[in-house]
Amino acid sequence: MKTAKDFMDEANAVVPRLGPEDAIARYNAGGGVFIDVRDSGAIAKSGTIKGAHRIARGMMEFTADPETPFYNDVLQKDAAIYLICGAGGQAALAGKTLMDMGYTDVTNIGGFSAWKDAGGPTED
Repeated sequence: MKTAKDFMDEANAVVPRLGPEDAIARYNAGGGVFIDVRDSGAIAKSGTIKGAHRIARGMMEFTADPETPFYNDVLQKDAAIYLICGAGGQAALAGKTLMDMGYTDVTNIGGFSAWKDAGGPTED
């Protein structure tokens, strides 16, 4: 039987993580797709990365699969995908899901407050 810690350890072992400064540099360079995996209520309270796509972690499998009616074509298997959440846990788990589904360039950029504190562009 797996615990939450087991799932987190597995995700953190395979999904690379970038600190906020490096993530902001990649954002400013114009590369990649930035996705906030928090639910809409959390995003409404804090805002998110300017221009980030909003795909809740609970919908990731459906939006990442071209065979479902929920597929979001912003998710391309070879695109650089940067995931953010509240503290990094949901982003890690969503990243592992994407990697299990064949996505090849997925990065956890941690929590939104760290992004904001580091001066990353935001929007409501």
